[in-house]
Amino acid sequence: MKLTVVTLAAMFSLCASLAQAGEVKPFTPDAFASAQKAGDEIIVHIRASWCPTCHAQTPILHTLEDQQKFAKLIEFDVDFDAQKDVVRAFGARSQSTLIAFKGAKETGRSVGDTDAGSIADLLDTTL
Repeated sequence: MKLTVVTLAAMFSLCASLAQAGEVKPFTPDAFASAQKAGDEIIVHIRASWCPTCHAQTPILHTLEDQQKFAKLIEFDVDFDAQKDVVRAFGARSQSTLIAFKGAKETGRSVGDTDAGSIADLLDTTL
C-alpha cells in the first residue's frame, strides 16, 4: 500500500511538471528586455496589492497560462505603487492594466478587464 501511494504521488508530480504553464516573474528591465529580444510571448500585468480588479485578474491569467497554447507565455508583474517609473514608461494610467507583447512589439492592452474571454483574446495576440 505504501509503495502504491508513493508511486502515485511520484506519477502525479511528474505529470504536473510536464504540464507546462506560463511563467510569472516580477518585472525587471533586464528580464523584460531579454524576453523581448528573444521574441517571447509576454503579458505585463500592472497590479496593486490593494486592487480588487487586479486580484480578480490574477486567477484568470493563471488559468489561461495553464493552457498548452500559452505554455511559453511570460507574465511580468509590475507593482503599481513601488515601480512608478515602470508604470510611466509603459504609459499606464492605472493598476489592473494588461499589456501584451510578441517580442518587442506591443500587440494589445486592456484596463480593468475581468472577462476571461477578452483576456484570452488579448493573450492570443502574443502567439
